[in-house]
Formats: sequence, structure tokens, C-alpha cells
Amino acid sequence: MPLDIHVTPSGVSMRLEERPVRRRIALVVLATDHTSERDFARICDPAEVGVYTNRIAFENPTTRDSLLRTGPRLTEAAAQILPGEPVDVLAYGCTAASIVLGNAAVTDHLHAAKPDTPCVTPSSAAFDAFAALGVRRIALLAPNSLPVTEDLAQYFAQHGPDVLRATALGLEDDREMARISEASIIEAALAADDPAAEALFLSCTALRALPCIARIEAALGKPVVSSNQAMIWRSLRLTGARQPVPGYGQLFTL
Repeated sequence: MPLDIHVTPSGVSMRLEERPVRRRIALVVLATDHTSERDFARICDPAEVGVYTNRIAFENPTTRDSLLRTGPRLTEAAAQILPGEPVDVLAYGCTAASIVLGNAAVTDHLHAAKPDTPCVTPSSAAFDAFAALGVRRIALLAPNSLPVTEDLAQYFAQHGPDVLRATALGLEDDREMARISEASIIEAALAADDPAAEALFLSCTALRALPCIARIEAALGKPVVSSNQAMIWRSLRLTGARQPVPGYGQLFTL
């Protein structure tokens, strides 16, 4: 039996703001991703930046074929983020997929959902980061298998700075990549550097590299760029946010 409750209309006139939050980042990640959203949360002020995430199916092991299959899934995933509303940035959080698909193809998939929106991937953001830092020669560390890391090194050498040295940790499951300890990341990063490199790149959005960057930079005396760090930095810059963020590497001082 319904209770005897009387609802009355409010007499207050509602004023609607244009957006609940000033800046909007739409982020597409793999279903298996443990790291990207947490890294965005470390850096982005929720009062200023809304990060809206959707996930796409992904099947391990991480191979060229499994990465290629992510491409056609991007359009629907992006379309389901704030449907019919504009966002400031579209980001796809998979470094290896961005180089296997190619950044131009990733942009086409995302623009099919939200045309004319700036698109960011970890690799395209890394190229922008190296340019901003004045870096022309890098060493590269990836947690992936040798074949995927070889594709990564080739793509970087063709589209970005010279790759003086590339090191693969040999993992094929991105869930295991996310479990690599910070101590192991730092040890592997220091071992992967080349003295002639002007910066070190830590590939893979699964890798929990962001909290390690300042310590690695202090040990190497040079900039360190990671996939998530570069992607977040570039996404924020495209929204118009330019304030320095201490503790996450030289890149966030620019």
C-alpha cells in the first residue's frame, strides 16, 4: 500500500551551466588495463578536468594481431562517452596498438564517433613531449615481447627521435605488465639507458612508471618520458590546462 506522501513542485528557478566541469577528456582503454585511469587521477584535478573512460575488448597475449583487432572497436567506444556532447580531447590508451594501427588510423576510428576533436595516443604524445624537451636521441624500454618492441622501436625511429637502444622485458600479457614492481621498473630503466641518449622512454600504459619517473630522472640526470605521463600531459595541454605538476618529471614543468 503506497504511503501518504505529497510531492510539491519547487519554486526555485534552475540555472543550468554549460558544463558540469570545465574541461573534458574522453579516454578509451583496454578492458584489461589496470593503470591508465589511476594515472590520470594522480594528475588531473577533478574540479577542473573530467576524465570520462570507456573500455574495449582485448584478448591477451599482446601480439600484432590482437592489437590490430582493437582498431574497429574504437569508434563505438568513443561514441558511448558522453553521447552527442563535445569533448576537448579523445585519447586512446595503448602504446603498442597506436604503433601497430598507426596514429592516423587511430584518429580516423575516433573521429568517426566525434569529428574534429583533437586525438592523442601515447606514441603521438611522446613525439610531442620529445619535441617540447628538445630531445632527438632516446633509449627505449618496453615490457612487451621482442617482436612488439621491435615494431615499437621501428615506428619511433621513423616518426620521432633516433632510437639508440631498445630493451624488451619480454612479457606478453598486459595484466602482468601492470604487476611489475616499482623497484623493478627503476632497475630496468637504469639498465636500459644509453649514455648518448638525451632521454629515456618508458613504453606501455599498463606499466606503473609514473610514480617512478622523478627517481629515474634524478639517477640518470636526463628527462624520462612514459606513455601515460606523455598522454596525460598532451591531453591537458589540449584542454588549455598548462599549470606545472610537480613530482612527475621534467615534462610537467614545461
